Amino acid sequence: MLFVNYPKCTTCKKAEKWLKDHGIEYESRNIKEENPTEEELTEWIKRSGLPVKRFFNTSGMLYREMGLKDKLPGMSEKEQAALLATDGMLVKRPLLVMESDVKVGFREADWSKLL
Repeated sequence: MLFVNYPKCTTCKKAEKWLKDHGIEYESRNIKEENPTEEELTEWIKRSGLPVKRFFNTSGMLYREMGLKDKLPGMSEKEQAALLATDGMLVKRPLLVMESDVKVGFREADWSKLL
């Protein structure tokens, strides 16, 4: 299991505490230092069953600065995945990547069902 997070993010801290409290082993990856590749993101999006837009950190400063709310609708899914791969701060976090599924963001109820 791969836990993709940003250590300064309070939601990521809560998610990591939840994983530890439940004795779940995982590999941690700092999204700012090691941004997911376009190939990884494409695979994770497919596995999650979610639209690409759900992988964007819509509350992030970079998302707003780039005006992505207006630009994304005109972009293909491949273009959106490529854009996500340019900067980890564009990606919603935390991401919990498993063989069969990918969870975007932390909702304790969703994670409890899964694990």
